[in-house]
Amino acid sequence: MSLEAKIKKLEELNAQALLGGGEARVERQHEQGKLTARERIELLLDPGTFVETDKFVVHRCTDFGMREKKFLGDGVVTGYGRIEGRQVFLFAQDFTVFGGSLSGAFAEKMCKVMDLAAKVGAPFIGLNDGAGARIQEGVVSLGGYGDVFLRNVMQSGVIPQISAIMGPCAGGAVYSPAMTDFILMVKSTSNMFITGPDVIKTVTHEEVTSEQLGGAMTHSSKSGVSHFAANSEEECLQLIRNLVSFIPQNNLEDPPFVATDDDPHRLDPRISTLVPEEPTKPYDIRDLIQIVVDDQNFLEVHANWAKNIVVGFGRFGGRSVGIVANQPAFLAGCLDIDASKKAARFVRFCDAFNLPIVTFVDVPGFLPGTEQEFGGIITHGSKLLYAFAEATVPKVTVITRKAYGGAYVVMSSKHIRADVNLAYPTAELAVMGPDGAVNIVFRNELRDAGDPVARKSELVEDYRENFASPYKAAELGYIDEVIQPEETRPRIIQSLEMLSTKRDTNPPKKHGNIPL
Repeated sequence: MSLEAKIKKLEELNAQALLGGGEARVERQHEQGKLTARERIELLLDPGTFVETDKFVVHRCTDFGMREKKFLGDGVVTGYGRIEGRQVFLFAQDFTVFGGSLSGAFAEKMCKVMDLAAKVGAPFIGLNDGAGARIQEGVVSLGGYGDVFLRNVMQSGVIPQISAIMGPCAGGAVYSPAMTDFILMVKSTSNMFITGPDVIKTVTHEEVTSEQLGGAMTHSSKSGVSHFAANSEEECLQLIRNLVSFIPQNNLEDPPFVATDDDPHRLDPRISTLVPEEPTKPYDIRDLIQIVVDDQNFLEVHANWAKNIVVGFGRFGGRSVGIVANQPAFLAGCLDIDASKKAARFVRFCDAFNLPIVTFVDVPGFLPGTEQEFGGIITHGSKLLYAFAEATVPKVTVITRKAYGGAYVVMSSKHIRADVNLAYPTAELAVMGPDGAVNIVFRNELRDAGDPVARKSELVEDYRENFASPYKAAELGYIDEVIQPEETRPRIIQSLEMLSTKRDTNPPKKHGNIPL
C-alpha cells in the first residue's frame, strides 16, 4: 500500500471515529436536548487544545452478535487538553455508541488517562452519559468498573476529580462520580440512581419518575449527592471551567494566583449595618462574603442543600481560599446532620489541596430534636469537628455574632488549631445564650424576685456584657483580636499573607478513623 493510500485510510478512520454511533444517533442525541461527547469537550476545553487518545480502540466481545457491532472509540472519548492554559485530563462517554455503556475496552481507555493524570499531576474530569455496564460483556464490564473505582480512591486527595452527569448514570456507574470531589448535574436531562423507577415499583410498589428519583434538583437539594445543578449543558461546562480556576493542579501545588485590582486595604462600612445587633435577627451571610472577597466573586458549592451552612470558593488578594460560614437566614444558622456533612467534606477537600480556609461564625448551637438525635447528629456533627481539627492549611476565623456551646468549638476555634481568630464587637461566646444561661444560673434568685421579668432582663444584659462578650474570650487568648466589621477584608488578607509559609503536620499514622 502506498503512502498516499495509507494516509487516505487514516483520514477515513478518523472521520469514522468522529461520527460515533452514526448520524442518526447523533441527531437523536440533539433531539433529546443533549450535546455529543465531542461537542461537550469542545465547549469545556480551550479551543484547539484537545488531544485524543485511543481513538481507534474497539471492544473484544464476540458473544450475542457483538462481533459485527463495533464502533471506533467504543463509546468513550478520552484525552487531555487545557482550561485557561492549565492542563486537564478527561473522558466523555458517548451515548450514541451502545448507549454509552461500559465495556472492558472502554474501562481500559478511562484507566489509561486516569493514570496519566496522576503521573503528571493534573485534574481529571469525567463527562458521564451512559447506561451503565454493558450487559453483553458480563463480569468483564463489572471488572472494568472496579478498575476505575480503585483509581478514584488511589487518586483521591492527589489530583482534583470532577464529574459532570450529562445524561443517565445508573447502577454501578454512580459510584465513580460519588467518590470524586465534585459532581455537577444538568436539570431535566441528567439523572443518577442505584436502582431505577421500574425496579423500585416492582420491589417497593412506589411510583416515581426518573427526574423525581434522581434528577439534578433531587440530588442537589434533597440527597446532597450533587454539588451543582446547571440549567443547561453549556452552563454546566462553564461551571467546571470556573471551578478549576480556583483549585491547584494537584496536592503538591499551591492554588492558582489571580491578580486583581480590588484594593486589599478596602474598608466597607456596609458590614457594620449588615450584621444586626439583635442576636435573633436573621441576615444573609452570603452578602458579607460577597462584600469581602475579591471582585465579589464567590463560587458557592452545594447551594441548594443544607442551606444553614454556606461553603464555596473565593479569593482574597488574589489567593484562592475555601470559605465556610453559618447561615443565620436559614434555621438560624444551627448545625445539623446535613450541614455538618456538607462542611466536613468541603473542609477536607480544601485541606487536601492546600486551600486556606476562612470561616465565618454565627451559630447558636446544634439543632435539637429527636429526628437529629435518632439520625446520629453526634456522629455526623463530629465529622466537622474532626475535619477542622485535622486540617493543617492556614485557618482564619471571624466570629460575627453568636458562637454558643459545642458549635463554638467545632467552627474552627482556637482550641482545634485555627491560626487567627477574630471577632466583631457584636460577638457572643458562651456555653449557651444569655437567656438560657440566666434561667439556669439564677434560677433561685428569679423565683424569689419581686419582679422576675425585670430582674431577668437585668441579669441577661449583665451576662451578655460581662460573660458572653468577645472581650472575655480575648482576655483568655481564645480570640486574637476584636475588630471593626469594616476591617474584615484587609484583616483576612493580612492574616493569609502572614500564614502563607505556614507548616503544620499531624502525627505519623496510616490514616485517622474519621467518624463515618
